[in-house]
Amino acid sequence: MIQESYSAAANPEISETSELHVLFAGESQTVNNHRLGPKVYDYYLLHYVEEGQGSFQTEYAQYDLQAGDCFLILPEQLVSYASDPENPWRYRWIAFAGVQVNLLIERAGFTPRTAVCSPGTESSIPSLLEQVLQTFRSKKSNSDLASLGCLYLVMAEAEQSLVQAGALPAGESGVQRIVKQMIQYMASQYAHPMSIEQMCSSLGYNRAYLSRIFKKETGFTPVTYLLKLRIDKSRQLLRERPELSIEQISSSVGLAGALYFSRQFRRFHGQSPSEYRRDAARGNR
Repeated sequence: MIQESYSAAANPEISETSELHVLFAGESQTVNNHRLGPKVYDYYLLHYVEEGQGSFQTEYAQYDLQAGDCFLILPEQLVSYASDPENPWRYRWIAFAGVQVNLLIERAGFTPRTAVCSPGTESSIPSLLEQVLQTFRSKKSNSDLASLGCLYLVMAEAEQSLVQAGALPAGESGVQRIVKQMIQYMASQYAHPMSIEQMCSSLGYNRAYLSRIFKKETGFTPVTYLLKLRIDKSRQLLRERPELSIEQISSSVGLAGALYFSRQFRRFHGQSPSEYRRDAARGNR
């Protein structure tokens, strides 16, 4: 028979005015049909299911959950959750509050109608929550900062999970923000021999997914956008740096080889880099 266990620790630093503050963390092995609620909380409470199964009900939906799933309880929302009658769950949790919390959970992709994500059983979230628990137990002076760091990492994993599941909204907090990240990455790395695969790996998303949302938002594939960005940067150098050779400009915008650069430049602008430079010097560009 499964034995019930419960352990929790509060943040040793008390803060009533903090913009973002972790309140406490804990872990529990529940027994069959263990139930909490219906009730409301006055703080945010995120659970990660380590083992077993259970159900979670909000004012908008009911979810059947298993190991690898997370569920978020929002303040002042009537909720209830219960362990499975045959395979009761074991979970960890973290509670937090503050005036900046709304921005954090919106960025991650949580809403009252999207209260669950599935980072999977290989997720680092349980170890992060364990770290918060142990940090609070140690009562060290840096406990508050350490717990905030862990909370941000937890939300980063939740965001990735929701993106991959296609659950993020198509607003600034979702797809458009990811596309902006891609554009910023390319704008900062275009001079280096970067690839789209490297960008996707750096951002932590699947290439097929990123290519699809990027094309939908910009009208270009990431490959075409990057090439166009490099060619546009080369036009500026051709106009403003007459002492640079075509080979040097090609290298400066991350394109290997003057011949390839010239071919792509002509593809976008209908003339060679040398012709463009000549016309620019005459004041035609």
